[in-house]
Amino acid sequence: MPVDLAGRAQRPGSTQTLLTSPDGGVMRRTVLPGGIRVLSETVPGVRSVAFGVWIGVGSRDESPSLSGASHYLEHLLFKGTRRRDALEISAALDEVGGELNAFTAKEYTCFYARVLDVDVPIAVDVICDMVTSSVLSAHEVDNERGVILEEIAMHEDDPGDSVHDEFASLVWPTDPLGRPVLGSIETIEAMSRGAINGYYKRRYRPEHLVITAAGNVDHARLVRLVKKAFADIAVDSSTVPALPRRGKQAPSFTVASTVRHRQTEQANLVLGCAGLARGDDRRFAFGVLNAAVGGGMSSRLFQQVRERHGLAYSVYSFASHYADAGMFGVYAGCHPKRVPQVLDLCREELATVADGGLSAAELERGRGQMRGGFVLGLEDTGSRMSRLGKSELVYGELMTVNEVISAIDAVTLDDVREVAADLFTRPMSLAVIGPYDKGQEFAA
Repeated sequence: MPVDLAGRAQRPGSTQTLLTSPDGGVMRRTVLPGGIRVLSETVPGVRSVAFGVWIGVGSRDESPSLSGASHYLEHLLFKGTRRRDALEISAALDEVGGELNAFTAKEYTCFYARVLDVDVPIAVDVICDMVTSSVLSAHEVDNERGVILEEIAMHEDDPGDSVHDEFASLVWPTDPLGRPVLGSIETIEAMSRGAINGYYKRRYRPEHLVITAAGNVDHARLVRLVKKAFADIAVDSSTVPALPRRGKQAPSFTVASTVRHRQTEQANLVLGCAGLARGDDRRFAFGVLNAAVGGGMSSRLFQQVRERHGLAYSVYSFASHYADAGMFGVYAGCHPKRVPQVLDLCREELATVADGGLSAAELERGRGQMRGGFVLGLEDTGSRMSRLGKSELVYGELMTVNEVISAIDAVTLDDVREVAADLFTRPMSLAVIGPYDKGQEFAA
């Protein structure tokens, strides 16, 4: 049975063994008195360790005026602490051959490093110093503002990326899920150092943190290092606003269409509908379905749109899952004049699957894609570290590799048919970016 992480209140100051594996791997969790959760996975036979600090806040936790604040902070925390300047932060990992990076998502932010096992103390000290003691100087806030505006511009210059943001803002126009992680030019230009610092002080608290490590790591030593790194951080839960409660009421999915004019050689489109939340019991059946419909070169969409009709170079389906909502979508990039034909073929394939499900061969290929993608993704310590962080922070359960594979193998044709009949008959929304006259529509 999966280990229930969210539903079990572990006593602060205690350590639990969560899972053990036949090869000697062990997963443990310690809850520190301040509320920080420390999880580790011992991976036999490796000499590296991936270490990460996960913060349970992302772009969906921002107010409209603070849109992009989580990502802004991700940049700024590399720019200096009370003990290190920006060069010293990067040099500390460079001089031991380590890797240091970070990313921001809709529901969480992560700072991570990958180092030799003997250099774990350096990784813990540097990242925890960044997370707890960033100075957020006015100079760096203004300097990094220009960097982020360039990042937004770079993102906008790629319509294959920006059409996904266009689709999200179309279907969730009043919910933070519909806003881009990067924020907008307007919010980034207007965001003050005081606003960012206030967000940092409110959100980057021990109660909201999960620490994970995977590789040749000793759990007790890791806990001691984390305790030392957070020794001077005061914890007063009474002054910390609770994070937004998710999963109670899903944001409504808006059915609409939009065409955005861009003088591009290709048109880029996303056609999609409301999907499944992260904890939905049908998620494994949906994963198999998504793989068979648009997950690879043998998928229906690839074969129909690209191989048989030669209408697009890139065509695929995707699924996004959040705590209380989700989306399913089909992306394609094609000649502007071919958009109506591409849309017709995509809709026809989805309708066919909704009516008849998959064949036995497609089911097996979909299972194989999910199995292979999951297992191969765990071949490095970074992926295992991420799995621990996401399991603790957002999924609320930790499944063994065999449990995940068993859940995939248990998916039947009837399971897939039921999910397809539900999702692919839902009203569809459409976002298109291309060289079209204002008002041109493809949503008929």
